[in-house]
Amino acid sequence: MHPRLEQAGTFRLGTRPVKRLGYGAMQLAGPGVFGPPKDRAAAVAVLRAAVESGVDHIDTSDFYGPHVTNQVIREALHPYRDDLVIVTKVGAKRGADASWLPACSPAELTQAVHDNLRNLGLDVLEVVNLRSMLGHPDPAEGSLEEQVTALAELQQRGLIRHIGLSSVTARQVEDARRICTIVCVQNHYNLAQRRDDALIDRLAGQETAYVPFFPLGGFTPLQSDTLSEVAVELEATPMQVALAWLLQRSPNVLLIPGTSSIQHLRENLVAAELRLPAQAVARLDAMTSGG
Repeated sequence: MHPRLEQAGTFRLGTRPVKRLGYGAMQLAGPGVFGPPKDRAAAVAVLRAAVESGVDHIDTSDFYGPHVTNQVIREALHPYRDDLVIVTKVGAKRGADASWLPACSPAELTQAVHDNLRNLGLDVLEVVNLRSMLGHPDPAEGSLEEQVTALAELQQRGLIRHIGLSSVTARQVEDARRICTIVCVQNHYNLAQRRDDALIDRLAGQETAYVPFFPLGGFTPLQSDTLSEVAVELEATPMQVALAWLLQRSPNVLLIPGTSSIQHLRENLVAAELRLPAQAVARLDAMTSGG
């Protein structure tokens, strides 16, 4: 048992309860999420440290690298612990110049599922998120029926247990629900980016997980005088406060902060036991510009 992570509670991801503070593997690839890591042994060590610390939810994709993060995960953690939930994404691919390109035809999605299975060393993927590229990098309206139907067929074949969506609008979530059960939505959300406030609340009412990517700002880390002031007052780091704010935002929020550093990993996990007083939450809530 790891009471530090347990203090943040759990939430169901498909049929599996997971601790609300997990780990995102994107930063284990090279610069720009492309190519191999500078230090593969260090990447392996971070993954092992995460699981040893009680993390039971790892987020990845075969288009990170490409193939790199999944291969590192397999090297570090296979055979996997029974309680470990690995969530992956399909719907994109990488160009030779490291660009992010759509790969969302039924054939491409099927290939991506098989690539994830092979590189992770799994017979079935627990959760597969469809990454919409319609408005990359931001969500944009448009039909995802063909793509969701293709994943539902792979689910019926036993290759996928659960389906989620990434970088999508509220309308796309509801449309997808008419085709199959959607167990999670993974969108861009953090202290400074709160476009999905209404969607988070709606999903909470439906007992569906919401997984914010870039919870700490992504490639441009969060910076705010208010955030720094609250952190000093609570004797925490700004990133710990930003994660704790997300955990207190709604019980269906699952976090997947990523890092290639064991020190940063341990600092992030401390957020599970950090409780923000109401006054601090109010000050942080006021940071948003509504964008």
